[in-house]
Amino acid sequence: MYLSRFLSIHALWVTVSSVMQPYPLVWGHYDVCKTQIYTEEGKVWDYMACQPESTDMTKYLKVKLDPPDITCGDPPETFCAMGNPYMCNNECDASTPELAHPPELMFDFEGRHPSTFWQSATWKEYPKPLQVNITLSWSKTIELTDNIVITFESGRPDQMILEKSLDYGRTWQPYQYYATDCLDAFHMDPKSVKDLSQHTVLEIICTEEYSTGYMTNSKIIHFEIKDRFAFFAGPWLRNMASLYGQLDTTKKLRDFFTVTDLRIRLLRPAVGEIFVDELHLARYFYAISDIKVHGRCKCNLHATVCVYDNSKLTCECEHNTTGPDCGKCKKNYQGRPWSPGSYLPIPKGTANTCIPSISSIGTPPKFNRIWPNISSLEVSNPKQVAPKLALSTVSSVQVANHKRANVCDNELLHCQNGGTCHNNVRCLCPAAYTGILCEKLRCEEAGSCGSDSGQGAAPRGSPALLLLTALLGTASPLVF
Repeated sequence: MYLSRFLSIHALWVTVSSVMQPYPLVWGHYDVCKTQIYTEEGKVWDYMACQPESTDMTKYLKVKLDPPDITCGDPPETFCAMGNPYMCNNECDASTPELAHPPELMFDFEGRHPSTFWQSATWKEYPKPLQVNITLSWSKTIELTDNIVITFESGRPDQMILEKSLDYGRTWQPYQYYATDCLDAFHMDPKSVKDLSQHTVLEIICTEEYSTGYMTNSKIIHFEIKDRFAFFAGPWLRNMASLYGQLDTTKKLRDFFTVTDLRIRLLRPAVGEIFVDELHLARYFYAISDIKVHGRCKCNLHATVCVYDNSKLTCECEHNTTGPDCGKCKKNYQGRPWSPGSYLPIPKGTANTCIPSISSIGTPPKFNRIWPNISSLEVSNPKQVAPKLALSTVSSVQVANHKRANVCDNELLHCQNGGTCHNNVRCLCPAAYTGILCEKLRCEEAGSCGSDSGQGAAPRGSPALLLLTALLGTASPLVF
């Protein structure tokens, strides 16, 4: 009896939980950059794509208003209650904390009652337009992961544009237009996100859905991020592999959800009528109680941590990468071109770590035998000898016959494509790969990778390849 009752309650809880959470709380994991695994050769590092956790990004922004003096309270003024032009006993006074409405109140905790809010000056200079630009800047590239939500304490504006920048505010592009009448305000037909599809998801639309007058339960404006994700991942965001595949391969889609700055352009306050009541201009103003922006630092899938220090966000880069967005290889780790990590294959993705340059091999003692510069070898196509190794950076490699250097290890000279390092002298490659660091497809050597010419790599037994192997196997130890 008790067991059946418990199972019934458990089933009810699962059902309620699934209804309450139509979307996953975090779209994807990728919260570990590397982990140690055990093989026949012992412990080795397994690298994977990684990214910081999604969080409330309003904690790290800087806000700027234009015009700078648009906030109410200097000088003090009275304003009318929304929807009742005869209740004009509310006061805004910047010199009194209880009556002030500075910009930072758009981002504070909204658990208190009454709610706190920023407020503009009233439309006392009508018919001159009452327009305000609110710019949110991060000084860092961020990736949006949830809807942008703006909560107004006043009525929602009759006309508004949400804009984005990808170059720290130097240029701007519209994200979405909002109006009570899109055709009249912006010469655009009204649409909603539901009218879009996979093929039109990047379309910039004007919506009338969030611009309806004074209704007390209609204070919120959305920019729908998750609804756009759903075109690829399904309405419940269950098929994340499809979304990740699109983000990996479609730069325009990835850039669409990436920003350095956002700008809210308030163009016309909530009027609620066809004509402006010039006798009660104190009833027209903008007031915003809350702005929510959820996202993560863009680290190109090479970091799980983004630190906030000295008012600046910075990725703590892994995979031998560096830069504000982990967008380049570290010095001496340029053995192949930098590449962002990849979400695929699910669930670990591909790390695309930077590997040491051959030029980072230390200068050994001189001995009787000296090998020539690798670039002088008679190789018809040096890039095909060992792809992803910076052959052009090798300078006079000398043979030290008293001590062998590591061909591979688990810290710097990583075996690629799932290979494992055997006694630091060679990589044990998966069946589909070959090469010193498992960097080549085995089918390239057989000329069966789809190329008609069969020029996949240097022929097996090529003197150049054997010489390169001997060079790496006998060069002096790495010096750091």
